[in-house]
Amino acid sequence: MSLLSKKAVVLLLTAAASLGALNAQAAKATTSDKAPTQKVSMLGGKFTFTLPKGFIANPLPAGDAATGTAGATGTMYTNQTTKTVVIAAENTIPGGANVKDNDGEFLDATVSAFATEQRNALPDFNKLSEKSLTQKSTGLGLRQIDSTATQGGGMTLDTSLMAASGTRMAIIQVISRPNDKTGHETLVNQIITGK
Repeated sequence: MSLLSKKAVVLLLTAAASLGALNAQAAKATTSDKAPTQKVSMLGGKFTFTLPKGFIANPLPAGDAATGTAGATGTMYTNQTTKTVVIAAENTIPGGANVKDNDGEFLDATVSAFATEQRNALPDFNKLSEKSLTQKSTGLGLRQIDSTATQGGGMTLDTSLMAASGTRMAIIQVISRPNDKTGHETLVNQIITGK
């Protein structure tokens, strides 16, 4: 893996590290089935999707130069009813790199590094599947990892989606309870298709 890809995974690790604060932030969120749909736009509008009603947005702390995450931004969306969390984070690719909307080499290296770091950070991390996708509407390349692990005090079902365009890269993590596999898959599909 190139040095660029190792540095690029910093964004992904920042998003993953935020999972430790999952319970605390989710507990602070106002429970509301009346929360409106949330429109999410990433990578300069190339990756957009709408979360269904019930998700409440909580901005994640901004990145800083000291941690190597300067330029990182993100939001955690929590749904108390379904106990589902969606984290959407974006950062500038280090080193001034500029990648294509479907840069297979960059995405493959990034997803590989992400899986390795998840395995190191979560003792019971279990990768279920890995997919290479292309959005039909935009041509944006995506990488998807489905996994299970103990996070936030219990077993979770996790899907991580990674994309990059130009000088920016993004990760979306969907975290659900294992007994809500159907709801989890429906939400992931909604995000991938941009609906």
